[in-house]
Amino acid sequence: MRILVVEDEPALRAQLVQAIAGAGHAVDQAADGQQAHYLGEVEAFDAVVLDLGLPLLDGLSVLRRWRASGHNMPVLILTARSSWQEKVAGIDAGADDYLAKPFHMEELLARLRALLRRASEHASAQWQCGPIWLDTRQARVLVDGQPLTLTSHEFMLLTQLMQRKGQVLTRSELSEHLYPGGSERDSNTIEVFVGRLRKKLPAGSIETLRGLGYRLVDPDAGPAADERQAFKPGS
Repeated sequence: MRILVVEDEPALRAQLVQAIAGAGHAVDQAADGQQAHYLGEVEAFDAVVLDLGLPLLDGLSVLRRWRASGHNMPVLILTARSSWQEKVAGIDAGADDYLAKPFHMEELLARLRALLRRASEHASAQWQCGPIWLDTRQARVLVDGQPLTLTSHEFMLLTQLMQRKGQVLTRSELSEHLYPGGSERDSNTIEVFVGRLRKKLPAGSIETLRGLGYRLVDPDAGPAADERQAFKPGS
């Protein structure tokens, strides 16, 4: 696999390159946003590790430009621990995952492996689960072809459920994408956001597995689903 590492801090960039290359990947690197944007436009990468705080062109701008150009390679963004707003903005801009600094290199490699495993499923910018369509490039959601208005937190939560549709996500896993590391987390907050999202999605879309967590499913799976005329955004 070919990975692009974008990080302006030389020591951390060298550590990332060494670790990812040690995991068996070919690694390209960029030290600023302009160089990163250029490489992403002219080269084919299987995944990108992208710092948001870059000189010349910030990481969010780089990501938005890639997505606007139709480049859908998985992107793992690196954010400052104290800035949860960056996490929200990154996911809304089309990021596939995030990791707060400081981090353990083993966790970064694990998240990168997960992105690569999912790459074939999410090669397109448009993800589907039954009547629900999520466009990662334009940060919009459609249900049966009708636009759905979500808050940034609701969109972020749905993004995580869509990424791993059919799989159970614990409250802790979901909360990691809503709050900065080390902050106080209200155990009821995830239930509140799930409840709000349920009211906007077709009935039965989000299942609760008592004591485990939540999962997104196609509520029309089964014989009735065959009778549904598939809607594709832009068609």
